[in-house]
Amino acid sequence: MSRPPSGTAPAEPPARYEIRVKGVLESRWSAWFEGLQVSSDEPDVTVIAGPVTDQAALHGLLAKVRDLALPLISVRRIDPDR
Repeated sequence: MSRPPSGTAPAEPPARYEIRVKGVLESRWSAWFEGLQVSSDEPDVTVIAGPVTDQAALHGLLAKVRDLALPLISVRRIDPDR
């Protein structure tokens, strides 16, 4: 059985997240949110969803939400089996 070199953790696939914010963003904002899907599934709510490489990337996305002054509704890690 092969093992990764000492000090190297096995790579994990990116976790999927769903960020809900109050306000409406058009799908063209996807590029600014690093290619995540930007959609609206209810009035005055935008969902930003997709794979996020690590916690630092997640905090970067949340900083972008903050910079747009969009009220944060929720952040949810999506179960990969759904």
